[in-house]
Amino acid sequence: AKAKQEATEKFLSFVHYMWPGFIDGAHHKQMADLFDQVVAGKKKRVIINMPPRHTKSEFASIHLPAYFLGRFPEKKIMMASHTAELAVGFGRKVRGLVDRKDFQELFPGVRLSADSKAAGRWATNRGGEYFATGVGGAVAGKGADLFIIDDPHSEQDAIQGEYNPEIYQKVMEWYEQGPRQRLQPGAAIIVVMTRWSLRDLTGQLIRKQINTPGSDEW
Repeated sequence: AKAKQEATEKFLSFVHYMWPGFIDGAHHKQMADLFDQVVAGKKKRVIINMPPRHTKSEFASIHLPAYFLGRFPEKKIMMASHTAELAVGFGRKVRGLVDRKDFQELFPGVRLSADSKAAGRWATNRGGEYFATGVGGAVAGKGADLFIIDDPHSEQDAIQGEYNPEIYQKVMEWYEQGPRQRLQPGAAIIVVMTRWSLRDLTGQLIRKQINTPGSDEW
């Protein structure tokens, strides 16, 4: 009973409950602390930069959305990655967690909507929504209480970006003109990515924070 209570109140406990074989490290605990603050509404803009193979996607793009919808099954999540295929793959895994019996024991009454068929676009029985898209994809008519961007640049983009700065600029333009304009009041944004360049999305967001008064503070 205590383990269940902790798993509904702390993100890291939730991960351990849903993934019994997981062994956390210091960076996982730091991420979990940030995510707890996001869920509590204390942090609205978070950037996490890590090399590949550090479990950042398992944390930010799979377990966090499931946990968030368990806590707030009426809210909306938007997920983006450098390809729609990758983003939809995350959506399939999040949907799988929400559909598990142990998840539903943690969050009684939270279920997938009966018509939730698509891996990249589904809903809870409480009116919450999950929507996945690739960077550059259309987001018209969509809103988000939590917007997660996981690796907006591919390795191929990074190689091309060394010679063509527009590769990075297009990502920033999509972010500002698309999903950034469609957030619900009080929404949070989490950017989790491997750094590739001073011109990548993290670099541009930090540069704008420094140089443009009134910009988001990360």
